[in-house]
Amino acid sequence: MNTEQHSSKFSPSREMAEGRILVTGASGFIGSFIVEEGLNRGFDVWAGMRGTSSRKYLRDERIRFAELDMQNPDKLLGQLLNLKQEMGGKGWDYVVHAAGATKCLHREDFFRTNTEGTRNLIDALRRADMVPRRFVFLSSLSIFGAIREKPVRKPSDDNPWIYSPILLTDKPQPNTAYGESKLAAEQYLQQQQDFPFTILRPTGVYGPRERDYFLMAQSIRQHIDIAAGLSPQEITFVYVDDVVQAVFKSMTAPKAEGKAYFLSDGMVYNSRRYSDLVQQSLGNPWVLHLKLPLCLLRAVCWLSGKVSRLTGKMNALNDDKYHILSQRNWQCDIEPARADFGYAPEWSLEQGVEASIRWYKQEGWL
Repeated sequence: MNTEQHSSKFSPSREMAEGRILVTGASGFIGSFIVEEGLNRGFDVWAGMRGTSSRKYLRDERIRFAELDMQNPDKLLGQLLNLKQEMGGKGWDYVVHAAGATKCLHREDFFRTNTEGTRNLIDALRRADMVPRRFVFLSSLSIFGAIREKPVRKPSDDNPWIYSPILLTDKPQPNTAYGESKLAAEQYLQQQQDFPFTILRPTGVYGPRERDYFLMAQSIRQHIDIAAGLSPQEITFVYVDDVVQAVFKSMTAPKAEGKAYFLSDGMVYNSRRYSDLVQQSLGNPWVLHLKLPLCLLRAVCWLSGKVSRLTGKMNALNDDKYHILSQRNWQCDIEPARADFGYAPEWSLEQGVEASIRWYKQEGWL
């Protein structure tokens, strides 16, 4: 099925924009929504992607496609120069770099895609004299790794699952290859002179078309909910539309140039909250809630990763995934984003989960 009825809260009366925008990773979960919103806002949108990538969510006739090989610097430069010629000797006003790998068979693959790919794109834009007015890089909260000091707080009285958000400061110390590769890409970008950029670091992004959180919904549909570890987790989420909102608000905000921002919905949740909302949206089927000890989870992830490398097929569980699942605290401060470019999360977790499950059902995923 391809009914594709995604509900958006973006206001149709917003100010329309003009200009050219390139969105890399356009065939991906977040990238495809950025493309759609760019069209809605009146941009001339180029969808940057590999030639073999799916165009399932890129059906609009207004989309222009840009085949980009970010693993081959010389080929990438040639591709950019050809595109520049097609655009009358000019480049894009904005580049949103959403391309990246969240799952890889080997550790070095994360760096090849997330770090080297970003570096190659930046270098090629410079060499082609196509530096944009703003380069928006989608990074991740994962660059900060585990928070070492756990705050002691109690749930709010009106909702036993939701915690009031707190402000946290910490130095980036990623504990996954994914986080390390994203941090290395950030550091290269931050070293650039005369290359205007903004970095966005969303926490766990969910919504229609997303597959990792879908696996949780699928498991709950099958009456099993598995949580990582015996102690509670404090988790943050952000709905895909709010990430897209941040992209377009930050790319034209003068205060956002040269800075990095965290993105979430502004709340902190108990680890059961998401699965309970999924269960509710599925009609409250009976569910067996299991807590997997971290030592057992580590063994399962190690074995799954080993099988993946032997078979060449990616599995959902691996060493990187273990570090993500075992982390007790995923928190961040969105106040700078509010102050500098008016970021205002519009989707509550309840609304976002309901919309996601509805879409999964409409598309036949559930």
